Amino acid sequence: MLKVDNINTYYGNIHAIKGISFEVNDGEIVTLIGANGAGKSTILKTVSGLLRSKGGSISFLGQDISNLAPDKIVARGLAHVPEGRRVFLRMTVQENLEMGAYTQPSSGIPADLEMVYEQFPRLKERSKQIAGTLSGGEQQMLAMGRALMSHPKLLMLDEPSMGLAPILVEQIFEIIKSLHKAGTTILLVEQNAQMALSVADRAYVLETGRFSLVGTGKELAESDQIKKAYLGG
Repeated sequence: MLKVDNINTYYGNIHAIKGISFEVNDGEIVTLIGANGAGKSTILKTVSGLLRSKGGSISFLGQDISNLAPDKIVARGLAHVPEGRRVFLRMTVQENLEMGAYTQPSSGIPADLEMVYEQFPRLKERSKQIAGTLSGGEQQMLAMGRALMSHPKLLMLDEPSMGLAPILVEQIFEIIKSLHKAGTTILLVEQNAQMALSVADRAYVLETGRFSLVGTGKELAESDQIKKAYLGG
C-alpha cells in the first residue's frame, strides 16, 4: 500500500532522515518506535507532504505521491493524525469533524458523522462543545475521528498516547485495534513501545534518522536490546 524508498529529509542543514526505506502492506499495523528526536514524526510529515525529501520516492497504492500537496494526498486516502492532536480549538466537535470531510461529497457527511460517533460515543455526547474545552483524551479521539471523516485507506497516527493517563492510553489502543479490525491499515508512531509492539504486525526501530532494527512486533517485544532500551527490561 505504501512504499517509501531512500528518503532524505532535512531541517535546514540538519540531515534528519537518512536514506530511510520501508513499506506498509494492506491490512497491517506497522509501528515506528525510537527515542525523542530520532526522526519518527519527520517520516510521517514527509509521507504526508508536509515536508519534502531530497531524492528518493514515496508511492501510495502504486502511484508516486512524492511531490503531491498534502490535501491531494488526503484525497487519495492517506490521512495523518499529527503529534499533539492539533484540533481546531475554537470550533465545536462537530465542526472539527466536518473539516475532516473536505475531500468528500457533502451528501455523505451525515452518515460519516454517525460512523465516527458510533466509534467514539464520547464525541457524540460533546458534539456541540468547543474543542478547546475537551480533555486530552477527548481531543485525541476528535483528531482521530476527524481523520476518519476523509475515508482513509491508510491512517498515520503520531504519538496518540502522548500525555494521556494510563487508562486513556488503554482506551486509545483499543480504538486502534477496532479501526484495524474494521479494515483500516495503520502506520503508528509511538513513544510507548510496549503498547505499540503489542498491536503491531511489523515494527521498525529508528535511531538518529536511520533504522537500527526491523522485525515483527512480537520479535522486537522479545528482543533483549529493545527490552533494555525501551521496555525497562
